[in-house]
Amino acid sequence: MKTVRVFIERGSDGDYSAYMPDDDNLSYGITGTGHTIEETVRDFKDAYEGMKEYYAQEGKPFEEVTFDFSYDIPSFLAYYSDRLSLAGLERITGVAQGQLSHYVNGHRNPSKKTAEKIQAALQQFGKELSNVQFV
Repeated sequence: MKTVRVFIERGSDGDYSAYMPDDDNLSYGITGTGHTIEETVRDFKDAYEGMKEYYAQEGKPFEEVTFDFSYDIPSFLAYYSDRLSLAGLERITGVAQGQLSHYVNGHRNPSKKTAEKIQAALQQFGKELSNVQFV
């Protein structure tokens, strides 16, 4: 089964949207919206199921896919804010708490270089965590 990337972004109004980019060569597109990321993902998955039902009713072939959700920086920070503090993220990424706070609240957007720095640092941290073994 094909895996499709889904982008989750936070809008200027504070709500979230999820959408599939146009490069997946599918005969359909799905979007979802919500006040939280969880609500947005649920709405997106409901829309997918609705599209599948519509195709079945119309007798059209429907390519089923799985989803790989990707976040913009503000969405990621908001989603994980109850698990990762800004102080902890500062230590992991080297990006100041104040700057991270601006990203979370939508006052600023990170540059491509800063987004890549945050992503690389978080991925490295994840690798470190995946190697943890307790005795």
